[in-house]
Amino acid sequence: MNSREIINNGLWKQNPGMVQLLGMCPTLAVTSSVVNGLSLGLATAFVMAASNASVSPIRRWVPGEIRIPVFILIIAALVTVIDLGMHAYLQALHAVLGIFIPLIVTNCIVLARVEAFAARNDTGPSALDGLMMGLGLTLVLTVLGGMRELVGHGTLLSGIDLALGTAAKQFVLTIVPNYHGFLLAILPPGAFIGLSLLIAGRNWMESRKSVEQASPAVALAAGH
Repeated sequence: MNSREIINNGLWKQNPGMVQLLGMCPTLAVTSSVVNGLSLGLATAFVMAASNASVSPIRRWVPGEIRIPVFILIIAALVTVIDLGMHAYLQALHAVLGIFIPLIVTNCIVLARVEAFAARNDTGPSALDGLMMGLGLTLVLTVLGGMRELVGHGTLLSGIDLALGTAAKQFVLTIVPNYHGFLLAILPPGAFIGLSLLIAGRNWMESRKSVEQASPAVALAAGH
């Protein structure tokens, strides 16, 4: 598999959030804002890229009987680095994301890519696969967080000061002034509704693409 296919698979064709439907726990629980979704998504992408790159070189020396515990140990070590780093330098954001940072260890998409790709391919493609799958999930988390924040609060980038400091409050966008909010969008049912809209939108785009690709062939066959 070449790099272009790996990138396309991660960001669109096999997107973990909209196609594989993996990692639903953080997708539904953390995406109440753009900042939360983007932050957790980037943390997950780093772990996926690093874990794939770590597993691939040692895959031939790990006995099959213990490969899952070894993979989980590697993932857990990387997540611990992320968790401690955020706790040291981004304490406010760390408090908001809370338990969902350590829970990256149990996120099925991380172990799935290690098992399905890194354990069977070279280091370079494996690292790229982990990064692209992570960024694909980040894209879903960010867009879903933006949808929920906009409908729920009428703002975008709320809480950006948690990641970039107090001075970053000026970047918060108030899209709907004097908005009283829509609680359903912020609660878990809002996440289900938002995710279903994203999946429906992607499926509609894919169906249109299939029809457009099939139309020339149909016209050519009719001409004969």
